[in-house]
Amino acid sequence: MAKGTPSSQSVPVYVAAQFHATDGANMGDLLSFANELILDDVYELAFGAEPARLSLIARDDATFSVGHDTAIGTPGATLHLDCALTFMSPDGAISDALLLVEVDGDGQIAEIYLLPFIALGSKVEYRLVGIDRDGARRKFAQVACVSFTHGTHITLASGEQRPVERLAVGDRILTRDDGVQTLRWIGTTTTRALGEFAPIVIAAGTLSNANDLVVSPDHRLFIYQRTDELGAGRAELLVKARHLVNGTTVRVAEGGFVDYYQLLFDSHQIIYAEGIAAESMLIDSRTKPVLPQDLSDALGDVIAGHSDVPHAGLDVHEALLSRPDAAELLRKASGR
Repeated sequence: MAKGTPSSQSVPVYVAAQFHATDGANMGDLLSFANELILDDVYELAFGAEPARLSLIARDDATFSVGHDTAIGTPGATLHLDCALTFMSPDGAISDALLLVEVDGDGQIAEIYLLPFIALGSKVEYRLVGIDRDGARRKFAQVACVSFTHGTHITLASGEQRPVERLAVGDRILTRDDGVQTLRWIGTTTTRALGEFAPIVIAAGTLSNANDLVVSPDHRLFIYQRTDELGAGRAELLVKARHLVNGTTVRVAEGGFVDYYQLLFDSHQIIYAEGIAAESMLIDSRTKPVLPQDLSDALGDVIAGHSDVPHAGLDVHEALLSRPDAAELLRKASGR
């Protein structure tokens, strides 16, 4: 596999100037970091405000840097995950969000970003009912983890296609690069299928898959191009499911709840889900907080096969995929 720069993650954020307090102790102030926030204050999103995609690259020290493919922020700048916030709207609905702080070279605050887990509406009163500093990393990890959904068939070493919910630690799984590998841990999460948690459905046949493949939005699929249909300049590609959405053969499935499963191996792997090559869980500073504490401690800070950024440099830039026929081109490129 080629080596290169680590993969970035793109998240939708609002800047502090778009979200201000309309009632309470901080009335008239813009959204700020945890130490300055007061419970029961009411905030509103500015009329017409739209989120922008902020590109994040995980660092080993649990901070982030702004990626160069970002639509907002200063590329290369440091980002800190400040806290998790919980808001309640007048109808009693709960909205969770994360607060990210960008700092300049002198360590001064350059910008504050709000990352909502579900879409926010303008002129809606959001009452601040929760400020969580300790649980912020775990909440972000739930967004960052690549996950398969209930019912997804995973290819075992024997060739059996087994639903992901029936897998067990110790099962032997077929991988693309390292033959048969042992499944070390399975994570499960049930969440509302909204916003950043809404899964992506890749309809049967789209990438020569026999059944629908339903995965988390940033789950990366591995494509081997026999012909370079996208103009990526290389044969091996990693493509995020969200970048293939066209509203027909690849769509966002919002509504209700979704069961997500994370599959962990000793090293980051490409496995087969509904016949499509797709990545397993990658452990880094973004995702490690979802692990049980005893497993996290046992793994340590440097995990061979994860910390050395396997499969880096294979990600396809979103600009190359901003076309309705991207999925069809990838199917054609793979010679299927």
